[in-house]
Amino acid sequence: MDEPLNQPTEPAAAKAIPADGISVSGWFSFYGGCVGAALACVAVMVSTDGVSFQTWLEQFLPTLTAAAPAIKLLCLGLYLTFCCTFLPLPTGWIIAAVATREVAVGGGLWTTVMFVAMAGAIGSTIANLNDYHIMTWMLRNDRIGQVRQTQTYKAAIRWFRKSPFMLVMVFNIIPIPVDVVRPLAATHRYPRMPFAAANFLGRGIRYGLIAYVTYRWNLGWIAPAGLLALAGVLGSIRVIPAILTRLGVSRRERIKI
Repeated sequence: MDEPLNQPTEPAAAKAIPADGISVSGWFSFYGGCVGAALACVAVMVSTDGVSFQTWLEQFLPTLTAAAPAIKLLCLGLYLTFCCTFLPLPTGWIIAAVATREVAVGGGLWTTVMFVAMAGAIGSTIANLNDYHIMTWMLRNDRIGQVRQTQTYKAAIRWFRKSPFMLVMVFNIIPIPVDVVRPLAATHRYPRMPFAAANFLGRGIRYGLIAYVTYRWNLGWIAPAGLLALAGVLGSIRVIPAILTRLGVSRRERIKI
């Protein structure tokens, strides 16, 4: 008996399920819902804050500075969700700006550090998960997926496998220009839950340090940006090579990475 026309053949049914088991469209539907909900919360809080939308449009920064702490933290988190590899917006300046005493998102030093670190870590973790899913989608292309067959990739993935969680976390703490760990996590199909947890911890530590320095010494946002640049240089020269040495990565493998 002939097979019913409306029943998919086995190859077609198998093809409908991604080999990596990750629904990229499902993630971005969730992301869009989160952004929409956050924007709705901001709109409701702004409408009850006693300031017109016209004032927000005409004098955004002064109005944001005078707004309720929850509005500031939501705007911080929303901004950071867009700061990913494919939209490389700077992050240090806004973290330090929100952590100043004038902005006052907390009642003191430690509440400010906690609120800023938490909101920033959540926003950046979502942005890095956007990267993860975009890279996963790209790797489904046969030509792009061939990167897994190169010697450079094989050397890099041997390095990554030795301590993936620690590497993802450390590369989120140290502000470096190029994050090689995030693409490795996606190509290696590192599970998303530990990936998100490592991102959250790393960014929480980084942003907490920026918030502490900014608030503690009342430096404003320019000085912490300079400290971040210095930390990035020192991290690239001292910290990262030390980590690679501890993981047993040879100098030749480092060059390949």
